[in-house]
Amino acid sequence: MAEKKQRGVGLKFSSEVIETIAGISASEINGIVAMSGGVVEGFAERLGRKNLSKGVAVEVGEQEVAVDLKVIVEYGRNVPEIYKDVVLAVENAIYNMTGLNVVEVNMYVEGVALRDEKKEKEYEEEARNIR
Repeated sequence: MAEKKQRGVGLKFSSEVIETIAGISASEINGIVAMSGGVVEGFAERLGRKNLSKGVAVEVGEQEVAVDLKVIVEYGRNVPEIYKDVVLAVENAIYNMTGLNVVEVNMYVEGVALRDEKKEKEYEEEARNIR
């Protein structure tokens, strides 16, 4: 009887896909006001193009991924608790959607801001329209 030859995995994800998953899952955490991006991201947003991977960088391997997040947190919130929630959300979202194991999540707090209730309502309405 002939032995079956093991095939390699044919499914791969671009880093942009992983960045988008991480960015969306992190931004949904209570206490994250926004993801922080550079000049290019800010310019694109002013032109009306929303960048869902803003403030996210990933290193994707064959079966693992490492994630770096740049965030702005809400003033007065417990940042270590927010970090725990972000790590859990990012790990779960990436694993559930791709099967990749998240080996590292680094969160860099680049700013602190008051949450603007008007902008929050606009964001919630925009999120409903996307779904």
